[in-house]
Amino acid sequence: MSYRNGNYSAFYVDEPFNESNLGASATKDFVSYNLLKAWKAADSDFPFIDSHDKNYNVRDGSDWERTLKPRLRNRISNSKNIVLFLSSITKNSRALREEIDYGINIKGLPVIVVYPEFSEKSDIVTSEKKFKKQITDLWDNLPKFRDSMKNVPTLHIPNKKSLIKSALNDSDFMVSTKCDANTYFYAP
Repeated sequence: MSYRNGNYSAFYVDEPFNESNLGASATKDFVSYNLLKAWKAADSDFPFIDSHDKNYNVRDGSDWERTLKPRLRNRISNSKNIVLFLSSITKNSRALREEIDYGINIKGLPVIVVYPEFSEKSDIVTSEKKFKKQITDLWDNLPKFRDSMKNVPTLHIPNKKSLIKSALNDSDFMVSTKCDANTYFYAP
């Protein structure tokens, strides 16, 4: 069994994807992923271990079944959780469906859901401790996630460095020490 210490980041970008393309770099979800990498580069104690750095890069022209899908699965298999960026621009792409289905339903990875368009805990839940409609509506952008999140613990947080750091350090959202399958949030 491999050592599962990485954080697998799942995010939407227009397909076909090209990391050097300005379009990808301007996509909200991809920008949020790059922010995690920047925080790690600036602070070695920031607890983000990028699973995407653990094997060969994938490129647009690569064959989905023979190259892309196996590499995604390999990265997921070596991860302790999924960090999913979910925003109003997130679309139900083939890659996201595969990442979510394999990560949750096959590997049982807990998911830390980061909402790039929200910066406060109160943006996620009401004072009655229920998810706001603007959040649950985003789940419909990824039906595979919406329908699978009952199978693993999912932590829903705004795009705030201190909360992301807490979530990445939280053993309840790591595959080997995960808590019960349910939806969680940090109370406002």
